Amino acid sequence: MSIPPTSATGSAGVAGSVSAPINAETVRSRTLQGMVWMAAGGLTLCAMNAVMRVLTQEMSPLFAQFLRYLFAMLVMMPLLFRDGLGAYRPNNLRGQFWRGLFHALALTLFFLALPHIPLADMTAIMFTTPIFVLIGAALLLGEKVTRARWGAALIGFVGVLIVMWPHLSGKGAGFWSLVMLGASPLFAGSFLINKALTRQDSPGVIVMWQNLTVTLYMLPLALPFWQELSWTQWGLFVLCGLLGTIAHYFMTRAFTMGDISAMQPVRFLDLIWSSLFGLMLFGNVPTATALLGGAVIVASTIWIARRESAR
Repeated sequence: MSIPPTSATGSAGVAGSVSAPINAETVRSRTLQGMVWMAAGGLTLCAMNAVMRVLTQEMSPLFAQFLRYLFAMLVMMPLLFRDGLGAYRPNNLRGQFWRGLFHALALTLFFLALPHIPLADMTAIMFTTPIFVLIGAALLLGEKVTRARWGAALIGFVGVLIVMWPHLSGKGAGFWSLVMLGASPLFAGSFLINKALTRQDSPGVIVMWQNLTVTLYMLPLALPFWQELSWTQWGLFVLCGLLGTIAHYFMTRAFTMGDISAMQPVRFLDLIWSSLFGLMLFGNVPTATALLGGAVIVASTIWIARRESAR
């Protein structure tokens, strides 16, 4: 797998070509815009995960994962027909398939564990992903990960540990939490490749090829678990396809706005979103440790946003 070069001509697509270099005075505002895009993407993704948790309790998680990405492809078909195939031709086809492979492997572990873990706990476990992303951003993408970004990630991770403490010290997360944890570095690899691809391809192209490649990778795993669906389930998969596509478009837009290491601490807000959805849909009342950990996470997010604004 090769990381794309720093500069490229870009490609035509929904979001147009990759932008030209920007002057130093606009970096601050673009980084803050990226944080807003990332927060919006996290909220949308948590909503989709809540619906998918319902569906994975009614069918094989592998079958549900395949249909989620199949419907994401169908959601984007009107754009493909409107703009034509040429608008979605990637500059780095190999990178798109590598990104799809990492994402498919991560999602396989994620959806296998999803029916067995409360949404808030699932989100807390997945907050190990930003740590892997920060390491990869420094080693693979050549980003200068400032001490403030490391600090915000570590403070946010302390909040995650507060949330997870009852599980770590008691009967605990168990086997499925370890499965969920195994997805974390794979998701980090997917996000790092995604960031690298934004140097050559537009967000619309990247999301289209993510949906296509993951669908292709998951088809052989889903076929043995094929089953008839109710009209309600069909409707929920359409909703998941729409929410998932919007979420990944938002996050890819965030990656085009600034360093991926600056965007990662914002993902800690997902714990707040998932706790709310867990309460509304499954009656999971947040514990005192969840509320305390959430307060630490929000504090770290606000702090890094202010630091990035002052840079």
